[in-house]
Amino acid sequence: MHTASTSTDTDGRGALAELVQRYWYPVYAYVRRCGHAPAIARDITGSFLKHLMHAFHADQVGAPRGDFRRYLLSRLHAFLGSDWKETPADDPAVELSAPADLEQRFERDSASATSPEEAYQRGFALEVISRAFKRLRSEANRAGHLTMYEALQPHLAHDPGPGEYEAIAQQLNSRPLALVVALKRLRQRFRELVGEELADTVTSAEELATEQDALHAVLVGMH
Repeated sequence: MHTASTSTDTDGRGALAELVQRYWYPVYAYVRRCGHAPAIARDITGSFLKHLMHAFHADQVGAPRGDFRRYLLSRLHAFLGSDWKETPADDPAVELSAPADLEQRFERDSASATSPEEAYQRGFALEVISRAFKRLRSEANRAGHLTMYEALQPHLAHDPGPGEYEAIAQQLNSRPLALVVALKRLRQRFRELVGEELADTVTSAEELATEQDALHAVLVGMH
C-alpha cells in the first residue's frame, strides 16, 4: 500500500486508484448513515475519492501510513468538515466509477447500523469478505470446479446439517468424504484470500494482525 500511494509513475497511480476504487462502499455507507439521500451520498463519496486521489497526485497530503481502513476514515472526516463542493476540477489521471449496487448493499447490510462509523466499519469488513468470495469463485471457475463451489459456498461459515453432505454428493455425483475434504480446502483458501485483501491495506505484519482482529470483531458484532 505504501509503495502504491507514494509512487508517481503510471503503475503506482494505477495501484492506488485500484485500492481506492475497492472501498467506495464503506465510504458510501458512512455518508448514507449521516442521513444523506442516495444520490447525494453517491456524489459526496465520488467527490471525496476524487479529492483524495487528486491530493495524492499533487502531493498535498501525506501518503497512507498504517492501515488504510483508519486512514481512509480520518481523511473522510477531514473532507466532510470542509466545503466538499469546492473540490478541484477532474484530474485526468483519476478514473473512478461508482459500483452499481451501492444502495442495494447499504439497505441490506448497513441501514441498521447505529452510527455512521459503525456503517463504515461494517462496510469495510464486508467489502474485504466480498472481494475474497469473488476471488475464490473465480479460482474455482478456472479450475473447472464452479458447480462444486456453488454447492459448498453456503457452508463455508457453518458445517452442513445432518444428511446435507449426502444430498450434495448425490447432486454432484460425488462422495460425501470428497466434499468434506473440498470444503476444508475452500475454507483454508478463503482465509488466505481474506488475508491477502487485508495485506493490501497495511504496511506491516503487526498491522495485518490488528486488521484481522478488527475484521473478526465486526463480523461477530453483526450476528
